Amino acid sequence: MRREDFEHVIAAAANVVEEDEFVVIGSQAILGPFPDAPEALLRSLEADLYPALAPDKADLIDGALGDGSPFHRSFGYYAHGVAPETAKAPTGWRERLIRVDVPPRATSPRQPIAWCLEPHDLVLAKCVAGRERDWQFAQDALAAALVDAQALLARVDDLPIGASERAHIARMLGALAAS
Repeated sequence: MRREDFEHVIAAAANVVEEDEFVVIGSQAILGPFPDAPEALLRSLEADLYPALAPDKADLIDGALGDGSPFHRSFGYYAHGVAPETAKAPTGWRERLIRVDVPPRATSPRQPIAWCLEPHDLVLAKCVAGRERDWQFAQDALAAALVDAQALLARVDDLPIGASERAHIARMLGALAAS
């Protein structure tokens, strides 16, 4: 997904749910602060998001713009409506969201805004998910200097998970930073 695709998904979601503000918590949130993020971080075809003021409308996004939808088949990328609790980011992540004003579409009265996870919070949320592709995302973000290893490690204790999981994430991040 590229920044223009990201903006298209947000604008389309705004029209579907008739809301203007969205929280983007998946990997493509990186496009908020880094519109020209490295290709390695842009492999996902989906934007994980929910309406900021009406999270219960996330299902409408899935139905209209989700995986396998006509939108997905037409454009090759899609939206995944998620719940606010999907993000397993460090305490305070909501206060660090990065605002992205999405250019309005000529045919729409909406003024979409995407609130994207701050890159360190995003990488840590990916580490909590813990899939191979999530660790690769963390490694790629570190290699591209989009995040700082010390800043990541400083927030590990603020993750909403158990102590053993936090210790594992700290070890893994230490290893990634050293490589």
